[in-house]
Amino acid sequence: MLRPIGTIETPFNDSKGMPIQPTGAVDVVGRVIVDPAYVEGLDDLEDFSHLILIYHFHRSDGYRLKVTPFMDTAVRGLFATRAPRRPNPIGLSVVRLLSRRGHILHVQGIDVLNGTPLLDIKPFVPAFDAPAAERTGWLEVNSHKATALRSDDRFKPEE
Repeated sequence: MLRPIGTIETPFNDSKGMPIQPTGAVDVVGRVIVDPAYVEGLDDLEDFSHLILIYHFHRSDGYRLKVTPFMDTAVRGLFATRAPRRPNPIGLSVVRLLSRRGHILHVQGIDVLNGTPLLDIKPFVPAFDAPAAERTGWLEVNSHKATALRSDDRFKPEE
């Protein structure tokens, strides 16, 4: 069973209109509030410029195996997208670590909803985490849209 280790604070209280990827949120700052019980685990984190945040899409409900992603108009298989409504609603974002003050991490490039439960933090290491990709599927012609495209309500919970 997964248990949150903290909460992510951002300026986004509603998913509609927020960035859909960290590349669209390069100037957005937020805070990662880690439960004080885990503060020792943050030691040495300041030596890294970027972090991988793993979190729970806490406002996501249900999923479809075929979706129309934000950066396309064609219906795609869910696992070929980054749609938030998933069988296991887990998200990940790479953010810049600006500073650490005790159990609070100040970050930049954050693209998640305010109050999102944090599941884990990992240091981003390009040699491990950024292999040269040969193919990026349908996103080869659409990935440039992530910097300006904003979320709409297509992945809101079903009523």
